[in-house]
Amino acid sequence: MNHFSVIREKLDEYGIDAMLLTCEANRFYASGFHSTGTDGTALVTKDETYYWTDSRYIEAAQQQVKDAKIEMTTTGHGYAAFLSEAVERHGLKTIGFEDEYMTVAELKDYQKKVKAEFKGATKLLTNLRMVKDDAEIEALISAQRIAEKALAEIYNDIRPGVTEKEIAAKLTYLMLSFGAENMSFDPIVASGANGSKPHAVPSEKKIEAGDFVTMDFGCIYHGYCSDMTRTVAVGHVTEEMDKVYHTVLKAQLAGIAAAKAGVPGCDVHNAAAKIIADAGYGEYFGHGFGHGVGVEIHESPRASATWKEPLPAGAVISAEPGIYLPGRFGVRIEDCVILREGGCENLHKAPKELMIL
Repeated sequence: MNHFSVIREKLDEYGIDAMLLTCEANRFYASGFHSTGTDGTALVTKDETYYWTDSRYIEAAQQQVKDAKIEMTTTGHGYAAFLSEAVERHGLKTIGFEDEYMTVAELKDYQKKVKAEFKGATKLLTNLRMVKDDAEIEALISAQRIAEKALAEIYNDIRPGVTEKEIAAKLTYLMLSFGAENMSFDPIVASGANGSKPHAVPSEKKIEAGDFVTMDFGCIYHGYCSDMTRTVAVGHVTEEMDKVYHTVLKAQLAGIAAAKAGVPGCDVHNAAAKIIADAGYGEYFGHGFGHGVGVEIHESPRASATWKEPLPAGAVISAEPGIYLPGRFGVRIEDCVILREGGCENLHKAPKELMIL
């Protein structure tokens, strides 16, 4: 899949003659072809699309990039040289660039070598990427099914004496073996007191009876990310552990019920945050309810206290409230939902009731 045509349709709206894509994620969104870091550049004009890369990627690009002219950079003839030729060929006056990604040094280099005006236009890609088409949704769901399959298997390994690192490694292995291209991010596995750290790094700590174990993980399939969190108990739970778990679950369900196209992201967040605050744990929920998920694991839009803009139909956001009691334990439950006009659709099928292994 590629999105060259939808980018082209937006050029006039943003007052540019062409869009230059140097960011890895935007390049993939546009072309459907992945190359790392700065190892590739695309240019979308009103007349033609170009994809430039070096000898390491040229053959793969020629095989995978459709609807674009593929050209290879060489020593002394790099991206700026190809851009200058395109400027002259098409009479380009204003080039849109990713002002939220490109470094100052890179911009200065382009401005020095290319006779055109450069105009910040990151929003063109940000706004397009917020709304997923059918092919993107299919990839997101496939990535989620892989993660859920790994989750079902990993329950067999969670027991006293097994380390957080071992669970994280097994999750990675399982997702790759079930067809993932890569991880969406390094898996988070946090047990016991480590669970109070929302982004804890898996350690040599051994799981103990009476621990909550929080697993936050996801994988990439056809370039799109899945993201999910489940918290399970080992052996038994205390009365407070039970209360915290069900408060988080109630908050998640309240946020999901509030999530629909046209609602400000802050309203969705606040619906969940109120549940947690009313239960007496407001100070222990410090992050947003959710974030956009797509080519990148964190992208726009967001369901957070500061996102005042209406959420668009077709956006996919995470739903992940949590309560984190320092030095004691933490609970987070996360699904991803696609926003519709009258509500939202949960992309997850994994059960969420409190599980005691």
